[in-house]
Amino acid sequence: MRMRKKPNLGARMERCAQFLIEDPKQLRGQWRSLKPEAGQLWLELGCGKGRFTAETAEQNPDVLYIAVERVPDAMIVAMERCAAKGLSNVFFVDGDAALLREFFAPGEVDRLFINFCDPWPSNRHARRRLTHQNFLVLYRGILKDGGQIHFKTDNRDLFEYSLFQFPKAGYTLSEVTRNLHEHGIQGVMTDYEAKFHELGTPINRCVGTKEHLEIEPEFQPIPGPDFRRAPNGEASEENLPQPESQSE
Repeated sequence: MRMRKKPNLGARMERCAQFLIEDPKQLRGQWRSLKPEAGQLWLELGCGKGRFTAETAEQNPDVLYIAVERVPDAMIVAMERCAAKGLSNVFFVDGDAALLREFFAPGEVDRLFINFCDPWPSNRHARRRLTHQNFLVLYRGILKDGGQIHFKTDNRDLFEYSLFQFPKAGYTLSEVTRNLHEHGIQGVMTDYEAKFHELGTPINRCVGTKEHLEIEPEFQPIPGPDFRRAPNGEASEENLPQPESQSE
């Protein structure tokens, strides 16, 4: 579904300019200069309208929180939420996951959140999934040893696929659940998550911890930012993903 254009987007972005990092490449290896007292740097891919972003940053004031989002009409809502809370430990990047190694130095990130990413259901689009082995190897290049990826999705097939991908990329799995909120709400929800929880849709979650490897897995460079866009410019959700062959 295409997000409706936000009125007065330019003016609203100007009012939230203190949150936006115009050139993230200039901060590579120096992100903590934004908040020198921060104990950790947490990174969120695809923050959407920012419910999870704002609440997580608010609950962790000693953490430097960076949210990456490609859709300005979603990002402005997230920034306005952070402004309303008076947050000073969160910043936003208009960018793509494929460019993360250009934005962050090796070992600079302590934790990475991937919440409800596009499942890219067609097998021929498997490499576009943010939990494909190659993307997981990409994240190894910015996570510290022992750093974690926290992954949530409502898509069971994508989740099972991802559970197979994490170990292949050198991560130890933990906290694996296929019904996160079965006994009550756990942790901070995204807007999307809250809606589907109300409908009774089970939420899947796991944590992947980066192992130290003597030889790093080979990373295949990812094409430019349009790589993961559908032909009409929107993410495709026409079909549920099909089970992947584990020989991939």
